[in-house]
Order: sequence, then C-alpha cells, then structure tokens
Amino acid sequence: MHRFFNTAGPVRPERDYCVPPLERFDLDVVLGLIRNDRYFVLHAPRQTGKTSSLLALRDLLNSGAEGDYRCAYINVETAQTAREDVGRAMGAVAVQIAGEAEDTLGEPEFAEAALQYDAERRPHSALWALLRKWARAGPPLVLMIDEIDAMVGDSLVSVLRQLRTGYAHRPEAFPQSVILCGVRDVRDYRIRASSEAEVITGGSAFNIKAESLRLGDFTRADVETLLGQHTTETGQAFAPGAVEVVWAQTCGQPWLVNAAPRADVRASGRDAATVGVVRRSGRYPRHGRAAVGVSGVLSRKLGALDRTGTVPGGGPAACPAGVPAPGGERQGPDRA
Repeated sequence: MHRFFNTAGPVRPERDYCVPPLERFDLDVVLGLIRNDRYFVLHAPRQTGKTSSLLALRDLLNSGAEGDYRCAYINVETAQTAREDVGRAMGAVAVQIAGEAEDTLGEPEFAEAALQYDAERRPHSALWALLRKWARAGPPLVLMIDEIDAMVGDSLVSVLRQLRTGYAHRPEAFPQSVILCGVRDVRDYRIRASSEAEVITGGSAFNIKAESLRLGDFTRADVETLLGQHTTETGQAFAPGAVEVVWAQTCGQPWLVNAAPRADVRASGRDAATVGVVRRSGRYPRHGRAAVGVSGVLSRKLGALDRTGTVPGGGPAACPAGVPAPGGERQGPDRA
C-alpha cells in the first residue's frame, strides 16, 4: 500500500508522507524539560502538526528509550460544550483520561475508577484527585493535554488551577511533567469566567509554566523531503521547480504543503510519469503521459485563504512571523 499526502488529522508514518514528527521541535529541549519535572506549553496555529508531534513523543516515552515513564495524551475538546459547567467539563475530561489509561497504558482498573468518579459532586477538585491517584499508581506520569484552549470560562480556569494545586506534589503524587497544547500560548489567554468580576489571564492562572515552545512551519528542506518521499516510493517525479513553487506559495505551512501535491497527484493519477508545475496562465506543460501542476491547486487554496482568513480546517491566513527565507533554518522555540 502506497503512502500519500495527508491533510486530515495526525500523520501515521506508515500511511502518510511526513517530516518525522520528533524532528519538528527541539527534542533535546523537550526531553530536558520532562526530566526536570517542568510544566510547559506547546503552541502553534491549527493544521501545523502539534498533535502528530505529541503522539510521537508519547510513543517515544512509553517505549522506555528515554527512561521509565508512563506518558498519556488526552484531548479536552469534548469539554468545550460544557462551557462554564465545571462538573460536566471535568466529567468529559475524566472520560478522556479513562480511555487513555486503558488503551495506551493498559491500566483498566484505573480507567474504570476514572469513569466512575463523580465529578459533579466535587467539580473543582475532580481533576486534581484523579491525577493524584494516577500518578501514584506506577512510574512517573507525563501528561499531554491537547486542545486546552478549546475550554472556556470557569471550566478552563478550574483545570489550570487544579494543575497548579498539584504541582508541588510532583512526581510522586502528581504528574512529573504536563504539556499544555493549543493554538495560543497560555500567557495570551484572556478568560472571562462568570465566577470572577475581572478577566483572568492565563499567565496568572498557570504561573508554573517553565517554557512556551512554538512549533514552526516546514523549511524548504522539509518541503523537498516530503515531495521526494513520493518520488522515491512511486517513481513519479515532480517537474523541475516544483519544490520552489510550493515553498514560495505556502511559506512552508504544513497543511498547504501537503494539499497541493495531494490534489495534483490525485488529478493526474499514479500512472502519470511526472507531476508538473503549472504556468502562470493556468495551463499545464505536458510531461510524458500526463502532468498536472502544484501552482493551480495552490492558487485555489490561497484564494480561499484570502476570503476566509484560515487554511481549510482552521489554519492561519498569513505566513507567521519568523518563517525562514528560502534556504533558512527552522523556526526556533518561542521562549517566554
């Protein structure tokens, strides 16, 4: 089965062409933060590869290659619809914890306890109590919380404050390290909670953050690697200049970088000898049996960008500040 260009959800390296997810950030920095019991933030626009990188890091930590850890990934987006009903929100988070405990860590007894926990009765300590029990059940626990900024109001404030409450008891009785992942840095949160008269800032509610790491976009070398994987595995070459067209028109935004060749390869079929580069007129040069062009697809995608301000699926309209010029180095972490 051939791999393909992925534009929907986390990459699966066995099925999708990809830049290795653990190469998307400075792995030494991330592992150092975990070893030193730090709580930190990973943020970037949507469709950038955050979840793919987190899942790869989870699997690395659970493999034992970096020490004796239990690493769990939860997505708290399901708690968004609870809005400021803290009990319902904590119940949704508890379900995610239960699923990860059983499916990834093989801890069915704790999973059942999490499902049975009455978050409605003690909503403002439910997460603290669950994480305390989970951390005490085995080797050091590393917890990744994805889509944290999908939560709102009192529910978000409660999560941040319960994490802060347990922080002093890590790693024996609370997660050794917590990674909060979202579109924004926690310092930029402006939380309007019905229980508070004033707006709460994320930096105040979560003042135990050690670092904020921003996941950068692809470099030109990454674009070349991605397109090269298709050529290596199928024998279907891209016309000269294809990498430059993709790089110039996407600024390395990962969703766009994958979307253009994906649509072109699908349009031409895998039997085409070459996937070509469209001329400015919108007509395609012919290469062998069939050829299509990355520029035509990108023009349509970027037109949608101009109208909506987002990449289809929620990404940013403009190249982020700090994206390297062609040939430049990968964007580094935003330390805050």
